[in-house]
Amino acid sequence: MRQIVIVRHGNTFDPGETVRRVGRGTDLPLSSSGRTQAAALAAHFTGTAFDRIVSSPLRRTRQTAQLIAAEMTGPDILFDDRLLEIDYGPDEGQPEAAVIARLGADAIARWDENAVPPRDWLVDPETIRTDWADLLAQSVGRTLIVTSNGIARFALDVARHDGAERKLKTGAYGIIDETPDHWRVTEWNIRP
Repeated sequence: MRQIVIVRHGNTFDPGETVRRVGRGTDLPLSSSGRTQAAALAAHFTGTAFDRIVSSPLRRTRQTAQLIAAEMTGPDILFDDRLLEIDYGPDEGQPEAAVIARLGADAIARWDENAVPPRDWLVDPETIRTDWADLLAQSVGRTLIVTSNGIARFALDVARHDGAERKLKTGAYGIIDETPDHWRVTEWNIRP
């Protein structure tokens, strides 16, 4: 049976900095706390053999994947544009308080709970779900996927789960296992 380990990149903002919505249009590196989170993931997965490593090409995800891969012998990292973060449209780069003021708390709650994109965000949920189904179908053995929260949340739509919170925290991972008749989320939002 196959297994997918989905990792969300580490922090891009350090404590005390203003956290902003960062999508595909803002290619930030990991912050110092993000590098610490990625190092914790690397230590956690030391000794784990991955048959394939796939990452979004954004710097924050690339750096996270590279830090994890550096701790093991295994395949080269493949970069896949299907894992690029969503486009937050007019909210790209805005502090969360400004985003909530523009959209309303209910719109953010619908996004957080049900992956319903707020108005003006450039995201096609059906395409992302199809991409996840393809990624699962194309996986081999144990596959590590490193992406962002806006993309990771849709993996829950192509695998059975027991009400997992959609948001995947920075520096956290989830596991989706193949069973004889479906994919199942067995862990979600685990921080080492």
